Amino acid sequence: MANKEAKTPSTKGPAGPRIDRGRFEPPYYQLANILRREIATGILRPGDRVLSETQLCERYEVSPMTARRALTLLLDEGLVTAARGRGTFVKPLVLSTATFGLHALEEMFSGERISVRFLSVKTTPATQRISRRLLVPAGDKVISIRRLLLRGGEAVAYHREYLIYDPSRPIVEAEMGITSLQGLFDGTGETVLQRGHLAIQATVLTEDEARLLNAAAGSAAFRIEHTFYDFDEQPVSWGWFIVPGTFLEFNATVGAQPVVT
Repeated sequence: MANKEAKTPSTKGPAGPRIDRGRFEPPYYQLANILRREIATGILRPGDRVLSETQLCERYEVSPMTARRALTLLLDEGLVTAARGRGTFVKPLVLSTATFGLHALEEMFSGERISVRFLSVKTTPATQRISRRLLVPAGDKVISIRRLLLRGGEAVAYHREYLIYDPSRPIVEAEMGITSLQGLFDGTGETVLQRGHLAIQATVLTEDEARLLNAAAGSAAFRIEHTFYDFDEQPVSWGWFIVPGTFLEFNATVGAQPVVT
């Protein structure tokens, strides 16, 4: 791509899409959409050079700031790459840039048909494994929570969690009920958590998990492990969801997508 003399559309003439200043979308976003559409439809192909800021200003009658913001937007989306002194080029399709969202998991926590069934809530001595995850001495008391997530009465996820034991903090109350799980995804949860770390692994259901989830032991499932931290950067919660593979699917898109007008 580095040695390719890319084609660049002409900057002259009234033909082609224009910036509509009567629309609610700001000009820089409209310009970014024009360029996205050219990439998505193959007018601009991988390795082709995108018009420079000066050329964009001339062709679309926009300010340098507008042109710069439009190109920055495409850079942030991974659709183009900038080479100092050479210009901006359409980026080839790179699968490693794909990002997978947790929308499918989020949907599991939404809706009126979702409920939680608590299997147990108790204190227990921290094992060596729990000690490493929550940074508490082994043998110290921690809180263990086991629950099922049900959709329309059907078990769709098994959740196991360990929390630090501190009667002066509202962490346990914040973790009780379906609303706390929803809040992790829609931003409406309690403010005792600063950040979290998630890891998704493939697994198979154990006998106990299969019994709780009404599935066959040994069948494919996802294990979604989480660690949540407070504002002192201390872990306060560690656990995992077990979700049968039939209930969860992760999708991602790469490259420029068609622009809906």
